[in-house]
Amino acid sequence: MVSLVKKYSATQFLWLCLILLVVVRCVSMGWYPLMDSTEARYADVARRMVEKSDWITLWFTDSDPFWGKPPFSFWLSALSFKVLGETEFAARLPHFLSSLAVVALAMFQVRARGSRWMLHVAALLFGALLFMVSSAAVITDMSLTLGTSLVMIGVWQILNTWNNSRASIAWHWVMGLGWVIGFLAKGPLVLVVCGAPIVLWAIYQQRVVEVWQRIAWFKGIAGVLLFTLPWYIWAEIKTPGFLNYFIVGEHFQRFVDTAWAGDKYGVAHAEPRGEIWLDALIATLPWPILLPLLAVWMRWKKNALNPSIPNMAKGEYAYWLFWGLWPCVFFTFSGNILWTYVLPGLPALAIVLAAWTTRFKSSAVEWTLSLGLLATLAGLLIYVDQCRGSEYAYRKVAISVVTDYQKRAHNAEPLYFHGDVPFSASYYTKGQAKVFQDWSELPDRAYIVLDQPNPESWPEDVRQHASYVSSHGERQLFLWQKPNH
Repeated sequence: MVSLVKKYSATQFLWLCLILLVVVRCVSMGWYPLMDSTEARYADVARRMVEKSDWITLWFTDSDPFWGKPPFSFWLSALSFKVLGETEFAARLPHFLSSLAVVALAMFQVRARGSRWMLHVAALLFGALLFMVSSAAVITDMSLTLGTSLVMIGVWQILNTWNNSRASIAWHWVMGLGWVIGFLAKGPLVLVVCGAPIVLWAIYQQRVVEVWQRIAWFKGIAGVLLFTLPWYIWAEIKTPGFLNYFIVGEHFQRFVDTAWAGDKYGVAHAEPRGEIWLDALIATLPWPILLPLLAVWMRWKKNALNPSIPNMAKGEYAYWLFWGLWPCVFFTFSGNILWTYVLPGLPALAIVLAAWTTRFKSSAVEWTLSLGLLATLAGLLIYVDQCRGSEYAYRKVAISVVTDYQKRAHNAEPLYFHGDVPFSASYYTKGQAKVFQDWSELPDRAYIVLDQPNPESWPEDVRQHASYVSSHGERQLFLWQKPNH
């Protein structure tokens, strides 16, 4: 490491760290299994989409539709499965490419300020813990972030290129694409995530009339509805009840009712009001630790600021800040949140922070950002290692017990889980894993998986029928067979 530091300049070393982090994140997508519950659940929905050749209705099981999300993210994974096969790498690849597109958009936005600002934006964004984790996770949030980034950057560019008709038209298409992706990735939530900060910024800057006149809102709305409404209508026709569950339940009750029990596919994530701000600090690690230390260091440096780099204009600064902080403001009063709700604001926060870091002319800034990227890389490697055969992995994924079962089931014995089937077990058995609640439901011969079994509490005849096979963390595999079989 010391030799590398001596060999490269601060800027070169930062580029090296950034590229290394991106490459390792890409390669590591195939190093560990799809984790319960979200990754495996969404990958299984995409797998069923390919299996059923049904690109309209999302299926939770072979008979139960999945109404929790629109299809965009699942389309991406399903298309990847069609091309590359059903692997962990294929499931995650589209989301990784989406993350690179978000980084590229943020870098493009600041290109006029020079390559240093572009580099800082990329490092701050991809080096943030939540963004790095989400960049290769089978979730819907990165698709939403791609959509919101297209909308917000598109709106800003329209406002600043309105006198150039060709550029303005092009950016209207970019903005429209963002709205379409947002509606098909998360639904009407994109209106809140993007619409609110645009309106608030316009009011704050007293530019409401300008925003109204320079953006073709009616044509844009018509175009977005043209590309999104048919799926919503078709989905409701195929499985009536979808719109009520998705619009009312997922977009209202989930956020206002801490104890909401209407979630068909998971559990409510009840958190104290305001928890989202703590989530934001965790999501942006290591920067909440390193950047304050950098600020203290720079305060003691004479002539630390580069006079040739002007401050960001007040209106532009406010625009990115409204976008970056709005998710936290909006979810402050929500009783049902996840830390991924912070994700759509991270590109804007990276732009704002880079506007500050690039004003310092000392190479200490690049060394600090490099340290942060290396810390994030170390965290990634530790996480990947934990996902491969550790106690954490046994709790978060059922691939070990499924693989053991598949090696032993020479006579096509079915696999049963007691209570419920983990999503990862459903994915890795291609939907063949079954569930039982009572011993009487089991066939004459089968493999069964129990969590922390207590054989002493079993009825005598049951103890005679189930023989221990192997342990996989808290899960234990048994062979169940009745006499004469």
